[in-house]
Amino acid sequence: MRIGLVGFPGSGKSTVFNALTGLSAETGFGAKKGKNLGVVKVPDDRVGALAKIYNPKKRVYAEITFVDIAAGGSTRGLDRDVLNAMREVDALCQVLNAFGADVEGRPPDPLRELVDLEIETILADQELVEKRIAKLRKEQHGAREIALLEKLLAHLESEQPLRRLELSAEELKAISGYQFLSLTPILLVLNAAEDRVAAEAPDEIVAAARERGLGLIVLSAKVEMEIAQLPEEEQGEFCEAIGIAEPARKRFIRAAFALLDLISMLTVGEDECRAWPIRRGIPAPQAAGKIHSDIERGFIRVEVIHFQDLLDLGSEAKCRDAGKLAVQGKDYVIRDGDVCNFRFNV
Repeated sequence: MRIGLVGFPGSGKSTVFNALTGLSAETGFGAKKGKNLGVVKVPDDRVGALAKIYNPKKRVYAEITFVDIAAGGSTRGLDRDVLNAMREVDALCQVLNAFGADVEGRPPDPLRELVDLEIETILADQELVEKRIAKLRKEQHGAREIALLEKLLAHLESEQPLRRLELSAEELKAISGYQFLSLTPILLVLNAAEDRVAAEAPDEIVAAARERGLGLIVLSAKVEMEIAQLPEEEQGEFCEAIGIAEPARKRFIRAAFALLDLISMLTVGEDECRAWPIRRGIPAPQAAGKIHSDIERGFIRVEVIHFQDLLDLGSEAKCRDAGKLAVQGKDYVIRDGDVCNFRFNV
């Protein structure tokens, strides 16, 4: 999963990146342009618990790749390179300045930044749709695609992002290759002042996020960057001392999983115990494809034990004897915490 961090100059975006990854990317307005990349393992106690049963050679956790996208442009707009880079990720994290004056000396206005980015994505998508429609009409084909694109264009022209347009599964699949920015899930990070580290988001930001179907967390990036660079055993004590329950990274990961509607499928064996992030509601063959396309193509069945049953009983054999091992076909929908053994033939 790739999450792109984006924000207007002076929002503290790269400091948030450091807070989430524990890295030390250059921060501050005027820092060198380019992408910073950081990979974070998703904490999952279930992998460790299964490792105690199977004693595998390795434990493999789900990972999030954070992409710190350079804030090219001004406090009122992002340049084309930034907008193009935003199309290359699975979700966006918009960092909102709520801690101090922006680079032009204006007081912080996170709601304006939220709205400004929304307008930027709508206009970028509108331009993309208009160019595609013109191309298809010139070539005189693609009537069905044109009809769908005209539906999108009408919505964009009403100054509404595509995530607020009701689209069928078939329509979403048809436009997936366009990587529309206003359709990309967004998690808002309200970057608060150091003395507001444990504060709640203002009502207007909460309402704006809820109205748009966006995720929202509050953190103080400068404080959280300090926490992230501490030894792990000291982080909990520091958090307790300043009145927060846990480091921002854990809160962010939970919020990102909820925003993308992700769950964890588990696989076990002597080689590895592993967590696989998958979309909630997908059937077994499609979930198998996350491991390898051959498994999806040659899917026969999946043997499923829920994690808690395996933990309680201690072995696959005892789960089988207790009737806790189920053999499921291609219509089975994987649940969070399912320990899966796929049978396939290619």
